[in-house]
Amino acid sequence: MPSLENTSARVILKPGRDKSLKNRHPWVFSGGIAAIEGEFAPGDILPVFAAKGNLLGKGFVNPASQIRVRMLTIGGETVDAGLLERRLGQAQALREQFLPPDTDAYRLVHGEADLLPGLIIDRYGDNWVVQFHALGMARLKPQIVDILKKRFQPNAILDRCETKALTEEGLTPTREVLHGKLPEKVRFRENNLQFYADLLDGQKTGFFLDQRDNRALIGNVAAGKRLLNCFSYTGGFSIYAAVNGASTTSLDISEPAIALAQENFALNGLDAQAHRFITANVFDFLRQPDQEYDVIVLDPPAFVKSKKHIDKGARGYKDINRLAIKQVADGGLVLTCSCSPFVDWHLFQQIVFSAAQEAGRQVQILARPGQPADHPVSIFHPEGEYLKTLLLRVVEA
Repeated sequence: MPSLENTSARVILKPGRDKSLKNRHPWVFSGGIAAIEGEFAPGDILPVFAAKGNLLGKGFVNPASQIRVRMLTIGGETVDAGLLERRLGQAQALREQFLPPDTDAYRLVHGEADLLPGLIIDRYGDNWVVQFHALGMARLKPQIVDILKKRFQPNAILDRCETKALTEEGLTPTREVLHGKLPEKVRFRENNLQFYADLLDGQKTGFFLDQRDNRALIGNVAAGKRLLNCFSYTGGFSIYAAVNGASTTSLDISEPAIALAQENFALNGLDAQAHRFITANVFDFLRQPDQEYDVIVLDPPAFVKSKKHIDKGARGYKDINRLAIKQVADGGLVLTCSCSPFVDWHLFQQIVFSAAQEAGRQVQILARPGQPADHPVSIFHPEGEYLKTLLLRVVEA
């Protein structure tokens, strides 16, 4: 099998800058590189050498990015299509081991954690969404698509990636069907419940796959209670609660999302007219007086999209948590989430502490759920952990 490497060039690190690679961290930043010798093109796979001349591994090189090299191997393993197929096979085996058999929507590849830096692959039944966040991985798009076609015989493969970080990688936002014909709505199963998703125009890759375990948690703790699902999108948390007898209110600013939530209720044999669906701004809605819910879910979009926005985003998280903590019934529960990688666990808990203090109520932390098994975090790459969740119990002071 032919190599995918450029053997005419190499990366040489500065003295003492090889420690992170020896610790298996997959990124080499621009400040750690002494030279790139030989002819290469951005995105090429080059060998990386320590200053003393020993080979450390091989990775994608991008002179335009602060992450100058994204490592594919630690050591001398050849990078070819066979390596990509083995890595995808390992990722598939992990999901088959840990995901329930009545679920056919999940993340197949989670970037660096699955040893495929810059690559995201999400499955929705027979339809797949791929995201290429690194120039080098984007150049391997044909090989990745061929492997998916060979392994899964997909109905459709959609390339959809639109993050602002693409610019630094030299990539442009993409929405392109690479294979097959994509339905307007795809149908999939999650824990034996059914959902529709709009993969082309919906949020993220169409659904919040990373909240699967938290939805199941809410389905249990909200059984028979009054649930307010803020930033409800297409109603995932609400449906898990409703099938267990909860009275639900789904709240989102997007009319198309609310409409699809109602369709998802019907898809699961639920009478949408017996539940509330409200199109409104969550902050404004929670400021309305004389409301009381037994369980409130806060799963907002990332309020902090870069380090320079941490202070402003933290204020948004504090405000929304303060409002929810004030509104929830005595002894009620709040599930609060942050999907921003720039807000770590310590900061998130500090934010919720300040919110509880301003709300003037006692708050207990019952659980700290993180990312599910199909969104693993490499112990060597903690940057891959982005989802933080706290299950809170609120009582009168």
